[in-house]
Amino acid sequence: MEGAAAREARGAEAPRASAPPPAPSEPPAAPRARPRLVFRTQLAHGSPTGKIEGFTNVRELYAKIAEAFGIAPTEILFCTLNSHKVDMQKLLGGQIGLEDFIFAHVRGETKEVEVTKTEDALGLTITDNGAGYAFIKRIKEGSIINRIEAVHSIVQARLVASQGLQRCGSTQNPWPSLTLFSPDMIGQRSRSSKCPVEAKVTSGRETLRLRSGGAATVEEAPSEFEEEASQKVDDLLESYMGIRDPELASTMVETSKKTVSAQEFARCLDSVLGEFAFPDEFVVEVWAAISEAREACG
Repeated sequence: MEGAAAREARGAEAPRASAPPPAPSEPPAAPRARPRLVFRTQLAHGSPTGKIEGFTNVRELYAKIAEAFGIAPTEILFCTLNSHKVDMQKLLGGQIGLEDFIFAHVRGETKEVEVTKTEDALGLTITDNGAGYAFIKRIKEGSIINRIEAVHSIVQARLVASQGLQRCGSTQNPWPSLTLFSPDMIGQRSRSSKCPVEAKVTSGRETLRLRSGGAATVEEAPSEFEEEASQKVDDLLESYMGIRDPELASTMVETSKKTVSAQEFARCLDSVLGEFAFPDEFVVEVWAAISEAREACG
């Protein structure tokens, strides 16, 4: 049995120190705040300068511009960057420089023209404005459309995509009529409306990359090679398919950067853009054009 002295001695022992409480964990780092991106915009025929923000794709961009000027988004035919002129080299595509000025070209004069399709092609290069409407980017000299006098007074036109392109009731004449809209008051901007000096995107600048699917991201501006190669591929798209699609051209160039041969490029292109079913000869020409741009840009 434990003696009284032992119990007394044990009771006199100093109490054991309890384990220190765990150090509080550091709070998780706050997510990096996304920069607030504000872009300046005007109507191309003349208007006060508006400011827009909070869009992630071209359709939302058109809606923001329309809201700023109190018009319907469908009134906007297309947009150009840093120039109020109808300049197809300055069309807004999938990327906007963070300092770019956006000009919206809105619907003006409307004409209905009758077309008799006597040749294989009408002579139109058609592109998408990114918001669900097609418009005529170029009219081939000497073509059927080029010979229609009414079209000459329309500097640039838009086709009613869901109706004009599918209004096919006759095999002899599958394009009986087209509804064309010209941009409003081209070249008649008010002198009091201040137009910023036309600027060229400088290398190293950041851009906002707009995607048809997914969120917009801020990226470095395209390199000289990427710009040159994308332009060449876009030219080939027009030559083979009669369309202009800078975003598609850019995707093809990005795909090429992961490959070292035309055969490997064709396989990668098929996995990324297989729904287009590009013919082999077209893919070979695209690879050659990209390789030429790479050599030219060092």
